[in-house]
Amino acid sequence: MNLANKLSVTCSLLVLLSVPSVAQLVVSSPSSGSVVQSPFTLSATASTCSSETVTAMGYSFDSSPDMTGMTGNSIQASVAISSGSHTINVTSWGDGGAVCVTNVSVAVGQASPDGSVPPNATSVSALQAMSNWKAVHDTGGKGKAEGSTTIESSPSLSGSARKFSTSYKGNGDERYSVSFGDDTDSQNFFYDGWVYFKDSAADIRNLELDMNQTMANGETVIYGVQCDGWSGTWDYTINAGTPKHHVDHWEHTKSKCDPRTWSVNTWHHVQISYSRDDKGVVNYKSAWLDGAEQPLNAKGPSASSLGWGHSMITNFQVDGSNGSGSSTAYLDNLVISRW
Repeated sequence: MNLANKLSVTCSLLVLLSVPSVAQLVVSSPSSGSVVQSPFTLSATASTCSSETVTAMGYSFDSSPDMTGMTGNSIQASVAISSGSHTINVTSWGDGGAVCVTNVSVAVGQASPDGSVPPNATSVSALQAMSNWKAVHDTGGKGKAEGSTTIESSPSLSGSARKFSTSYKGNGDERYSVSFGDDTDSQNFFYDGWVYFKDSAADIRNLELDMNQTMANGETVIYGVQCDGWSGTWDYTINAGTPKHHVDHWEHTKSKCDPRTWSVNTWHHVQISYSRDDKGVVNYKSAWLDGAEQPLNAKGPSASSLGWGHSMITNFQVDGSNGSGSSTAYLDNLVISRW
């Protein structure tokens, strides 16, 4: 080997040896963007931080300065925190003073807070990500509206949130819907989703979260629930007529709800529990907003002979305020369970 080759090898070795160690801070559970139930397990390990040996780790939530710390290079903890969107800040410290941080975003909720969903229930997840969503102006309302819907990665909890962009005139209503199955027999349902409003939330007067099911006799049951900004209450729908001559009518409950009071630019957890009997009489049980239960305690006939095929449909309807305007809303991690 000549001198030139020796110098080349020596220089290459020096370059390799001068590369610093990559910080190793791994949060194995929960994964970023996941939905978890409180309490959940936080698992993390760290071997090095800026080439230093890790001697301690800790974690905090959101912008809180309160840190839960422990010695060693791993975390295995049961964590309890309120429902909603949170950022877990996991920190490791090296033996020379280096600090490394990894942030994990999670949505914390309680699936079936009333414990009603049995283990053998059929659940359809990520309904917001299905490709067959449709948008149509609800001609049963006032005014005019038009809208479009797309899949967006931000803001999102799952990486695939559905965005609803709506413009309206004179209290126009835009209904977005998706068909997700065929089940004529199930009589119990649990709706579980996450809703995010942009700054345009002031233009959203009603948020309607419905589900339709065609029964074995061909009649369609409409499970209609809305957060009504006009009355400031949770509402439910009934058929005030007969199955052949249906008259859809909204009824107010005593539980308070107004979408204009929901904080913007944050995720809100919405859950609704309802059931029906063989004749299509619906029992509206409870709604939860960010873990707080709002009893509905209402019952009424809701079956109509609409001539629809056997299917289940869920609607996400956005209603505008007076005058004209536009709004942007997102829906993520939508799960409907039935049994």
